[in-house]
Amino acid sequence: MPSLPAEMILILAPFAQLFSERVWLPAQILVVGALLAPGKRTVSSCLQVMGLGLERHFTNYHRVLNRAQWSTLQAGKILLGVIVTWLVPPGAVIVLGADDTIERRSGRKITAKGCYRDAVRSSKKHVVRCFGLKWVAMMVLVPVPWAKRVWALAFLTVRCWPKAKAPRGRHKTSVDWVRQMLKQVRRWLPERLLVLVVDGGFAAVDLALAGQEQQVTFVTRLRLDAALYHPPAPHSPGKRGRKPTKGKRQRSLKVWAARSDTPWETVDVDWYGGTRKRLGIFSRTALWYTSGCAPVAIRFVLVRAPEGKLPDAAFLCTNLQASPAQILAWVVMRWSVEVTFAEARAHLGIETQRQWSDRAIARTTPVLFGLFSFVTVLALRFCPSGQLPVVTTAWYHKSEATFADCLTLVPLLF
Repeated sequence: MPSLPAEMILILAPFAQLFSERVWLPAQILVVGALLAPGKRTVSSCLQVMGLGLERHFTNYHRVLNRAQWSTLQAGKILLGVIVTWLVPPGAVIVLGADDTIERRSGRKITAKGCYRDAVRSSKKHVVRCFGLKWVAMMVLVPVPWAKRVWALAFLTVRCWPKAKAPRGRHKTSVDWVRQMLKQVRRWLPERLLVLVVDGGFAAVDLALAGQEQQVTFVTRLRLDAALYHPPAPHSPGKRGRKPTKGKRQRSLKVWAARSDTPWETVDVDWYGGTRKRLGIFSRTALWYTSGCAPVAIRFVLVRAPEGKLPDAAFLCTNLQASPAQILAWVVMRWSVEVTFAEARAHLGIETQRQWSDRAIARTTPVLFGLFSFVTVLALRFCPSGQLPVVTTAWYHKSEATFADCLTLVPLLF
């Protein structure tokens, strides 16, 4: 095994406590091999790129994933601490993003496999379904010095079982997993200000209530026909009966968008690609209610593009004091989660592993997503000024560094 550079040793050192002394060396070899291996990220490809293609005891490296005793949950806690230490200023708000993704896998021995709608390949008129594994990932959205947009660094990834195969009474939806992960992060970071940004698939009142319980600001897309209500009228002291939890229903956002007298305001907000965009906004406070849950107080923002090229959209935030511009800035940051999923597939071999063991499957994909965060921190340590060398070609020009450029730095460290 080649000697590791000081920067890599510094970042890897906190993870040594997860493993026994016998397992720690093979674990390091697999991590470095996964960073250096081109194409597939199987254990055999990691060993070959490390010069261990003739290793007779190759099963010792497979056992790191399918048999050794270590916890991906504790690894996520350590990785979160590394990200916050190196990339988040002390006292700053920590913005979290969460989403689910499908890892296409086939094979009769993969017990957690299910049939899901592939959001990447589907459209409104054409639905593509595929067999594979569903993963829910939580990431820290942080700025990096070499890019205009924030990057989403995964630190906690869990596998969703299909309802038909989940243990009886223990099935959890993606919303359930995000709620549980949010509570876990709050236990890890009890004193920090947290903001959770998710897409419309996680727009659930019970998740917003969980955020309020954990003192986490919740931001997501809001349906234009969502049920919004006024606060309840004061309850008379001598009046009998239950106290009302909500008042009269407000106009729907669809009605506000169609009215000619809606008081639109024009603001300039941070937009995708690090640019600024002028939008028309309409913002009010309301109670968001769904049957079976207590209403939650929100600030909604109805957004309209002045040029009319984009359809009207609405977003909500459980922090009533947040400005519409800040809410939209958080919404724009969420797109980096999708970029991380795409980059991990393109450069870290997601969907190329070949394990059949349930434990190895449950560990490998979270480790590969964690390597995205590890490489980003490593690139910042190697180039603290943010001046990463940008690899370009005659047919592909880019003005700022991408994850492929960060990954190119790894072989140069040895």
